Amino acid sequence: MRFVLVFLTLFGVCCSISDAQAGSVIKRVKEHNVVRCGSVERAGLATSAEPGGWSGLNVDICRAIAAAVLGASDRIEYHQYETPKDFDAVRNQQDDVYFLTGSEIEEQKLAGKLLPGPTVFVESNAVMVASTSAAHHVSDLGKESICFMIGSSVERSLTGYFGALHKNWLRRPFSEDGEMIDTYNVQNCQAIAGEITTLAKIRLDPGVNRLSSRILPESLTAFPVIAATGTEDAQWSAIVAWTVNTLINAERPETHWYAGGAGVMPISAPDLGLDKEWQRRVLASVGNYGDIFNRNLGKGSLLKLDRGLNANYFRGGLLLSPFLE
Repeated sequence: MRFVLVFLTLFGVCCSISDAQAGSVIKRVKEHNVVRCGSVERAGLATSAEPGGWSGLNVDICRAIAAAVLGASDRIEYHQYETPKDFDAVRNQQDDVYFLTGSEIEEQKLAGKLLPGPTVFVESNAVMVASTSAAHHVSDLGKESICFMIGSSVERSLTGYFGALHKNWLRRPFSEDGEMIDTYNVQNCQAIAGEITTLAKIRLDPGVNRLSSRILPESLTAFPVIAATGTEDAQWSAIVAWTVNTLINAERPETHWYAGGAGVMPISAPDLGLDKEWQRRVLASVGNYGDIFNRNLGKGSLLKLDRGLNANYFRGGLLLSPFLE
């Protein structure tokens, strides 16, 4: 009996190790020849243009990872997380890369399922007004009503901002996006607050009055969107992190003091299963981070957002990755 128990125990350990290896992300990705990514839908980051078609900064980073691992940037699937059931794809580790904010991780109780990775975008809560408004800063809006979604982080940001200034502000809370946007477009409230990507999308549709809008320069609060991975495969997590770092670093120009492009931080890591040309292949497929930002969110896109906090550190922004210092 003792021999049988020892045998079964050893057999169970062997099977557990084998199962873990069989379920590793890197192996799954190569077997299925596809990288699966997902996030909530955000303008400029992940937008469904048509059935099965996605575009945005997150989507391009997913393509960069596919180029690194599979040699082809089109070998991706992108999934939207909207309902708690959608987030089961994270809980059950069905996807390979998850683009998430801290609030999304906490609200869905996902912290124990994820390894937090590098920041891919710094989102912010901001305020938008009509182009003809006399307000040039959020602090100028003490007498104008501000539309916002009730119970949101935007409401907390506004309360904190005006509280720090010891100023009152006129609240116009809403529970439905469409009603809020319509109210703003006919100027029944003089300002609207939200995530800056959402505001940039709202100003594309000026409503029946053809309202022209501008986003005020202050960020009420800023928070990162990260590229998270599951906890079961450190090799895969490293590949994702180094791919994002490559995109960010490659934007640094070459000078007399340090290299530019892929040379800023060359990653020779055959133990990760990456060949010698993987970084150059990534950059040839999607460009550097600046290229990705420009076509999805910046001057080359409909949203026309400034780089702001999403500029590289060497240009005064917050994005910074390891490099050959």
